[in-house]
Formats: sequence, structure tokens, C-alpha cells
Amino acid sequence: MDWLNYHHLYYFWVAAKEGSIGKASQMLNLSQPTVSTQIKALESSLDETLFIRGRGGLLLTEPGRLAFDYADEIFTLGKELQENLKGIGFDRPARLRVGISDVLPKLVSHRLLSPALEMEKPVRLICEEGKTEELLTELSIHRLDLVIADAPIGGAVSIKAFNHFLGSSGVTFFGERKMAASYRKGFPASLSGAPLLVPSEGTLLRRSIDRWMSSKGYIPQIRAEFHDSALLKEFGSNGAGLFLGPTIIEADICREYDVEVVGRTDEILESLCHHRRAKITPPGGSGNHPNRPGKTVRQQGVKNSSRCHLSINHPPLT
Repeated sequence: MDWLNYHHLYYFWVAAKEGSIGKASQMLNLSQPTVSTQIKALESSLDETLFIRGRGGLLLTEPGRLAFDYADEIFTLGKELQENLKGIGFDRPARLRVGISDVLPKLVSHRLLSPALEMEKPVRLICEEGKTEELLTELSIHRLDLVIADAPIGGAVSIKAFNHFLGSSGVTFFGERKMAASYRKGFPASLSGAPLLVPSEGTLLRRSIDRWMSSKGYIPQIRAEFHDSALLKEFGSNGAGLFLGPTIIEADICREYDVEVVGRTDEILESLCHHRRAKITPPGGSGNHPNRPGKTVRQQGVKNSSRCHLSINHPPLT
């Protein structure tokens, strides 16, 4: 087995952070040729090109980005090891790396994750947003601790992970004040011909909307489709059309986007799931930190807290 030269990896890591060999050599107190030679030796041992030269300095290649991510983890953990051995920072925050599907409303994601920051023991929350399939790939290689999405893992995704259903919510239709007042009367039949802003095709929520509209015989006027739920709401708040959101955050949407409720239905559901591959294990531990008895950070901060937020008492429409 060929062992990785961590000195070479460290020089590469510093150069990647600094953006140039010159700055890295100053940080390392070494000559530029020495640093450059060590990085070339690393590239040779990995049989990959890690850097290319750009106008602004060094640019990471795709293998370079992967190597940098691993190096960053390695040397961050090394620093934590030194601090712990010196008795410094024993109660350092446990890291919770969460992937959030970009189709989920930001307000829902905040409500699910904010309890993790209120735990007795400190937690450093690291959030990454992206497409569910890409986040599941990150989960499979232990780059993420869990993924929050709107659907369970399908059969087409070949990774070993656990699905946990967090709950579901009916949806509320919202609109700018004058528009909401116009379509509130006669809801939901008033949706026929109404200007509507919807999620992109292919999402679970969009399929649910289309099925419900078809079953009721409603034919709205689709004004725009969005992959970003926050952008959709921004257009809706400016009168571009009616839009939907989970009823569990109805009051938050009305307050943040200055819109009003048109109507509600429980026949369209937004579901929430989280997928996990492994427990969060603090460095040097085997599941639970010696100062963190009981459940893991993931269990306490997300799974349990999220369920209690998936309910709402909404006022009657007037």
C-alpha cells in the first residue's frame, strides 16, 4: 500500500487556501520552488492534476477540489486533536453537516434545524443546499450526516441509507392583497383561470398540484415555474400570481412576504423526510461524546424537534 505524504498534502492545502504558490511559501516560510516541487510530487503520487493556472492565480481542478475537501477535514481535525490534548476546547461544538434539498421552503428548513442551535451542548451547524440526488451522493461518501428532502429515497438511487418520515402538511394558496381578495371568494373553484406560480416540473409538489388540479377540473393560468421556492414567493408577493406554501408556515409566509391567504387544502401534501447514513461521531468517540450522554446530535437536534413543529392552528378565512 502506498502511503499518502501528508507534508505534501499540507503544502497543497495551504496553497489552495492562499490561491498562489507565492503566498503559500510565505505562510510556510519556504521557498517557492520547494513548495512547487512538493505539490508536483503529490500530483505524481495521486496521478492527478490538482491545479491549473488562471488569471487570478491557482485554480483547483475537479480532483483538486476533492483533494482540498479531504485535506481541509484532515487538518481541521488535526488541530482539534492538538487542542484536546492540551485541554483546550474540550467542549468544542459537534459538527452537524446537513444537506437541504433546494425545493424545500427556506422557512421550513429553518424551523426544522433551528432547535439544533438551542441544545445544551454547542453544535456547529453546516448547511449545504442542492439537488436531492447530488446531496444523497454526498451522504453516501460521508460528506454529509443527513439530508432533508421532500420525498423518500427512490429505487433508482443506489445508496444505502435510512429514510425517516418527519411529517406532512397541507398547502395554503397565497397572493398579494388585492389579488388574494379577488380569488378568495369561491375558492377553490376560483383557481380556474387564476394566474399561478408553481414549482418546476419533476418535483413531488408539482406532480401533486397537477394531479389535484386535474381531479377537480381546474385549469389555472401557469404564469411561471421556479426551482427556487424563495424566488417563487418573491414574485408572488409582487403580484405576479398566486402561489402555494406549506400551511405549517402560513403565518411566517404572510408576515415575511406581506401576502394574504386565498384558501387552504389538505388534498395536496408537502412531505418532509430526512435520510441518514451514519451517526455523527465526534473525533475520538464512538457515537456519543463522553460529555454528550444519550442521543446523538442528529437525533436530538433534528429528528425529535422537527416533529413537534409540524402542526398549526390556523384562523378561519374571512
